[in-house]
Amino acid sequence: MASSADLEFSDIKQENRGALDDGRLKIHKNGVIFKTARTGKMDQLNSSDIESVSWLRVAFGHELKFIMKNGGMYRFDGFKEADFDKVHNFIKMNFDIEVEPKHLCVKGWNWGQARFKGSVLTFDVDDKPTFDIPLSYVMKSTTSKNECTIEFHQNDDASVNLMEMRFYIPSGPEGSVDTVKTFHNNIMSKADIIQATGDAIVSFEQLYCLTPRGRYDVKLYQSFIQLHGKTFDFKIPYATILRLFLLPHLDGRQMFFVVSLDPPIKQGQTRYHFLILLFNKEDTVSVELSPSEEKLLEDFEGKLTKEMNGPMFEIVSRIMKSLTNRKITVPGSFKSNSKDSSISCAHKAASGFIYPLERGFIYVHKPPIHLRFDEISSVNFARGSGSTRYFDFEIEARAGTSYTFSNINKDEYTQLYDFINSKGLKIKNRGEKGQRKQKVDDDLVDSDEDNHDAYLEQVKAEGKERAEADDDSDSEGSSFVPGDESDVAEEFDSDAQSSSSDEG
Repeated sequence: MASSADLEFSDIKQENRGALDDGRLKIHKNGVIFKTARTGKMDQLNSSDIESVSWLRVAFGHELKFIMKNGGMYRFDGFKEADFDKVHNFIKMNFDIEVEPKHLCVKGWNWGQARFKGSVLTFDVDDKPTFDIPLSYVMKSTTSKNECTIEFHQNDDASVNLMEMRFYIPSGPEGSVDTVKTFHNNIMSKADIIQATGDAIVSFEQLYCLTPRGRYDVKLYQSFIQLHGKTFDFKIPYATILRLFLLPHLDGRQMFFVVSLDPPIKQGQTRYHFLILLFNKEDTVSVELSPSEEKLLEDFEGKLTKEMNGPMFEIVSRIMKSLTNRKITVPGSFKSNSKDSSISCAHKAASGFIYPLERGFIYVHKPPIHLRFDEISSVNFARGSGSTRYFDFEIEARAGTSYTFSNINKDEYTQLYDFINSKGLKIKNRGEKGQRKQKVDDDLVDSDEDNHDAYLEQVKAEGKERAEADDDSDSEGSSFVPGDESDVAEEFDSDAQSSSSDEG
């Protein structure tokens, strides 16, 4: 909970490779926290790591720019002019740093001075900044005579992407340092170019991957993962990994290891926001990590040892957790009717499993979907389009997107409803009174029901009231009520169950 002394700002945008990510910014006495609304990713800046703070007039109001002691830069737009005084006073008092107002040069000149500071290239005209480029955005740099061309990583979320820039660099006096080469080296030293230098910390051969599909040799380096397959290779920086999930398969014999990525990896025009590995629980492995025991103790605080052995899914997840410094999310308190952590269902044409977690839902595997509770506007239970033995579970996100998970056995309704109700999520078809419990006449409750279903009773009661108000009208509400229909034997009953052999 935020202290009354903290500063909080909503509708703030963080610039990320050309895209402006909406979120909330909190400035507290020990630093700054920004939480992205779309992914829930949190950037935390410690006050002791901040070197300077600037205030600039930009397109979307005013910008607060933080330069870190390690050379990094964070930019947050959307402040109002009236916010300057309180931001300045708070940072001055708690961080002992002056917030310096800066004015951009808007002459439009393309001739100036390039300055490198940390991992940022600033282009100045008349000693005023015209633009700055975080060098981590650079994908490639080439030189030709007096020119240096830099190409940028593309962001799928940006409406417009800057592809490349060319700088003309005049030659210095004869016999002096090669200015073009120096400029190029300064860029390459901080550019985000993944190169496999040195030995991998550990390697695993032919791991089965559901997304992207295939078998890959996986090498884990100090800062990235390398996947080598028959057709495609991928390099995934640990900085792009948002979350890790370890989920048991419904068959009890396999485990999903899910890696959430932002930005996603690309295969042609296809984007993969999740990397999903499938392991058999019985498979074991014994590996030897390349760093020395002392190095492992220093870097990972004893979480990893030189030799590791055990179930493969456990070894891979432990090493990934330590290298990425991310927690592993596992199923929580939810148990289905058959005491499992997931529910068999289908999304669109593919069957899979939905896992109700402590802070959201995740569906695997085609396509993988992760929805945090704070992203969800409401949920809805609907009558299935086919057999009366099944119902649909609909989730509506605050962004306006709707997800429908169908072919859920009606025996799972009570457990799923109780779980959602305990998490405080809005249920669309809960009824006008919006209450879980209400007094219901005894004659509305079947005497042979072992599980008391207050929602079912409420819907029956409301139906009775409508019937009394208009005897000639039939109630045809679209809300699904499990158990309200009689099971009819059908010739074509489809039970959407996923198996380990379903790789499609």
